[in-house]
Amino acid sequence: MSVVNGLLRVSRLIRPSTALARCLLPAASHPAPATISFAQASRSLPAWIPTDRTLSTKVAEEGYHSIIRDQEKAVGASDKHEFQAETRMLLDIVARSLYSDKEVFVRELVSNASDALEKFRFLIQTSTDGASGDFAEADRALEIHIGTNKQDRQLTIQDTGIGMTREELVANLGTIARSGSKHFIEQLKESGRGTQENVQNIIGQFGVGFYSAFMVADRVDVYTRSSRAGAPGLKWSSDGSGTFEIQEAENVAIGTKIVIHLKADCREFSDEDRIREVIRRYSNFVGSPIFLNGKQANQIQPIWLMEPKQVTAEQHNEFYRFVGNTFDTPRFTLHYKTDVPLSIRALLYFPEGKPGLFEMSRDADGGVALYTRKVLIQSKTENLLPKWLRFLKGVVDSEDIPLNLSRELLQNSALIRKLRTALTNRTLRFLHDRSQKEPESYDKFYKDYGLFLKEGIVTSQEQQEKEEIAKLLRFETSKEPDRTVSLPEYCQRQAEGQKDIYYLAAPNRTLAEASPYYESLKKRGIEVLFCYEAYDELVLMQLGMYLGKNLVSVEKEMRRSDPASDSADADGLIEGSLLKAQIDELLPWLKQRLTGKVSNVKTTGKLDTHPCVVTVEEMAAARHFIKTQSHNISEENRYALLQPQFEINPKHPIIKKLHKLTTSDPELAELLAKQLFSNAMVGAGLVDDPRMLLTSMNDLLQKVLDKH
Repeated sequence: MSVVNGLLRVSRLIRPSTALARCLLPAASHPAPATISFAQASRSLPAWIPTDRTLSTKVAEEGYHSIIRDQEKAVGASDKHEFQAETRMLLDIVARSLYSDKEVFVRELVSNASDALEKFRFLIQTSTDGASGDFAEADRALEIHIGTNKQDRQLTIQDTGIGMTREELVANLGTIARSGSKHFIEQLKESGRGTQENVQNIIGQFGVGFYSAFMVADRVDVYTRSSRAGAPGLKWSSDGSGTFEIQEAENVAIGTKIVIHLKADCREFSDEDRIREVIRRYSNFVGSPIFLNGKQANQIQPIWLMEPKQVTAEQHNEFYRFVGNTFDTPRFTLHYKTDVPLSIRALLYFPEGKPGLFEMSRDADGGVALYTRKVLIQSKTENLLPKWLRFLKGVVDSEDIPLNLSRELLQNSALIRKLRTALTNRTLRFLHDRSQKEPESYDKFYKDYGLFLKEGIVTSQEQQEKEEIAKLLRFETSKEPDRTVSLPEYCQRQAEGQKDIYYLAAPNRTLAEASPYYESLKKRGIEVLFCYEAYDELVLMQLGMYLGKNLVSVEKEMRRSDPASDSADADGLIEGSLLKAQIDELLPWLKQRLTGKVSNVKTTGKLDTHPCVVTVEEMAAARHFIKTQSHNISEENRYALLQPQFEINPKHPIIKKLHKLTTSDPELAELLAKQLFSNAMVGAGLVDDPRMLLTSMNDLLQKVLDKH
């Protein structure tokens, strides 16, 4: 070999790279093997070999700390094994089908590393003084280190945890769906030491996560050394084709080191920024420190696991901005934990700002992430909360959630429904509590987010949940202008014997108080809820009942028969009213002139200052139909569907004059009757476009003016 070729090979061996920099650094917690430094090596090179791109910048960087060493060396013969009871097809399923995003392999391997640290921490804490000598370097720092090497398309993940023996390597990495964590927990429980507190930090429940590396890897090498004193270093290697090899190795640190040789189309995972993004998304709250290329990558503390009283407002604000990807502060904060009926650690934030157009859409994703023992399962979990609570931001962590192999697929939908119910009920109780203790703050929240609560009533399938949400609704009433009341408050001050809750839909208070449908209830001194939003009456119609009391629209109350009043009107006994004979003449005449439009014509004693009204069986549904569907059908079919009932006030001057005109001027009487009916339809909100009435109104005016 020539001198030049030899020097060139030395140059390549010592080229300044991130991987070599880590090799030259001393270990954080145990002495590093003797090695030549880059500076020493460079001094022996000829001047023509470039040495200016040294590693001093990376090494000297403040806070730099890495244990990754490219020093392991396989020795001796290797043992070749086949995966027990698994085939290449199963490996293909794991690697290509089980996970929807390739990036989750980082999460799975970090979770495994975290498990290894927790296992070792637990064994040290529970071992007797004498038994602690069974472990090598028992006082070492428990950490996870990740290194990237873009040039060689490598990703390295190393932990200082419990490590594995040869038997454990075969058992844990030789069988798919063999979970070392699960087996470890089972052993603890059998020994009587496996309390919930002891095992709560062990993440893995299935043994598939490790094999997710083959989604991105041509080959995976695992270097491991058990924490047991005197245990040898081992190398496990496989290309995922159905076989693996195990052989002893030198210079292996205690714990486990996984070297992933990336496929060409997956080289993005050898990029530091890409891995940092994945850690931030999935593993930011893992209990042990994670170092990426020498810098700690997980900085945010999982405050949802802390005692609520220990978390400061500043911590909440910072965490809210992190999980909500926003810059404001939370309006309300719900932080609680419970073990009944499920183990739940929840931290939910109610945004300060008003909802945007995207949040108003039911297609918008929820803002609550699901974790299990600080590891992200889904950032926007479907069905974790009902759609109407999609404005909430935060985190829910539950140890009871089983995972269907991949942490992305929730295994037990019944359990998720149970979790959803518990979270929904707790949120409703929290809001009700805020409405009692902080009424002004709650009123502001209701003004901004009340629409979501109403959506909850319309979409919920359970009456009990509907009524729980209904406690949070607020309405003005006929008795108190400029103040809103809740349904519980309305019910508390109902008159004795009042069995129903009455409501009236109108654009504003002025029109509500002037409504003909309100006259009768006003005269009787009955309080009525005023609904100013177009959808409010639909919400109350869907609610149907509250605390055993029916919710009744004033129009429906108008349609109800009042035997005493109707009898008096029909007999002409009320002072100033048409006589019974006159009423008997007018009613059939009106029905004949309004043929095809009305289902019935009758008198009513519930009107005072208005000449007539129109009632239908379900006014709210009818109004909704008119706004959304009436343009698709003919006018004749529209009236056939609505079946309006025309009710007249026999003591009103216009009605009495109409009766006279039926004989003195039938043509004018007919125009007047049709106009009265049209006016009543407009007043009921059952006319899609009132401009259509202008022609008939002008005809009536012209006919009246012809008389003068």
